[in-house]
Formats: sequence, structure tokens, C-alpha cells
Amino acid sequence: MRIFFMALLLSLSSFTTYNVTDKKDFLSELELVRLNEHVSEVKSFTASNHGYSRKIAFLVDMKIKSGKNRFFVYDLENERIIDQGLVAHGSGSETGIKGDILQFSNAPNSNCTSLGRYSIEKSYKGVFGKAFRLAGLDQTNNNALKRAIVLHCYKEVPDEEKEYYIINSHGCPMVSEVFFKRLEKIIDSSDSKIMLSVYY
Repeated sequence: MRIFFMALLLSLSSFTTYNVTDKKDFLSELELVRLNEHVSEVKSFTASNHGYSRKIAFLVDMKIKSGKNRFFVYDLENERIIDQGLVAHGSGSETGIKGDILQFSNAPNSNCTSLGRYSIEKSYKGVFGKAFRLAGLDQTNNNALKRAIVLHCYKEVPDEEKEYYIINSHGCPMVSEVFFKRLEKIIDSSDSKIMLSVYY
């Protein structure tokens, strides 16, 4: 009888510590496959291009809805996500099917998000305060500097995940003020350029 009650208590305790919110920090299998694929691309690029960080990379999965964490800070050495947050996509990327199917463009004035690898460049003070210029490294985003595509924060971007879609940008990866401060510390303390990979 004592063994039965002990087993019952153990089963109850393990049940009560598990709930749906525990899954928030984990990617689905498909999301993980996409992440690993782009981590491999970043590692390959940084291995042959000196001056880029081999420690940290930023990755954004645009297949994930904008109300969910989809901007990941990735530890390349220990192969793990060390931070994550919300990020807006460009209003021009909307197709009418809200957040479910996006389109992408590198064209000036398109207000679209551009896919590809970016180099995070020097910061400057602009309309949204401190921001980091982004240099596109691929054909799909090589107009980033011309388009003034930058990493910046905006007060209307929430700090926590939401069940609704968040505000759109003009094509910039736009994050919350709180998340930006964490990203800013990482960028400013890095002795080499950090890569940002935006994929779909």
C-alpha cells in the first residue's frame, strides 16, 4: 500500500510540473530543422571569412507567426539558443493572408522584409534611437544599406509572446525595447561582426 501511494505521489508531482507553457521555449521539429540548416550556413561562412563572430549568431525564422518568438540568439560554440524574442516583419511582406503566407523583396520602397544573411554594422542614432545598420551579404538582400534596413527597437513591439500578430515595420527587423537592450549588449561587446540570418 505504501509503495502504491509513493508511486501515485510521484506521478502527480511529475504531472503538475508539466504544462503547455513549458513548451514555449522549444522549437517544433520543422523549426529546428530550419534553424540547424541556417546555423550550418553561418558556421560555413564565418569559417572562411575572418572578421565575423564564430561565437554568436542571430537567426530569424519568418515562418513563425509574428506574435511568437522567432528572433533567436544562438551560441555557435555550445550549439544552443541563449535568448529569443519577438520581431516585426515588413508591411510589404503581407499577402492578405495575415501572417500565414509572406512575400519578400529586396526592392527599394517595397516595405518588404528581405531574406538572407546580414552583417551587423556600426550603430547610429536615428528616429527610433540607437539602431544598427545591416549590410546584406546575398543577392536577396544586397540593397539593405540603400533601403536603410536596420536593426532597431520600437515601443509598440511587445516584450512577451502574444496570441495576435504584432505591428509591422517598413522592412526592418524591429524588436521590443527590452529585447533590443539585450541584443545591444551582445553586439557592442563582440570583438567581431555578428551575422544575422533571416529565412523562411
